[in-house]
Amino acid sequence: MSETQEARLKRMAMRSWRRGMKEMDLILGPYADAHLAAMAEDRLVVFDQLLEENDQDLLPWVLGQNPAPGYLTELISEIGIYARGRLAMR
Repeated sequence: MSETQEARLKRMAMRSWRRGMKEMDLILGPYADAHLAAMAEDRLVVFDQLLEENDQDLLPWVLGQNPAPGYLTELISEIGIYARGRLAMR
């Protein structure tokens, strides 16, 4: 049986908040809360793929310390901009 859209979004949101590395929880969790529900299907597919990546790889990509793989470049950039914007508001 395939996953319903509601179950998919819940799974992705939970996976965004429970990464294993607190820094990534605080980056991906708020981003997912703000954007998942409105994401187009193609973007959801890429975000789901991103969730399969290791935090040790993701964090340097988001921080701009290492280049992200091509298929993730745009999304990683967007997540980084969102995270920096949230920090600037504090």
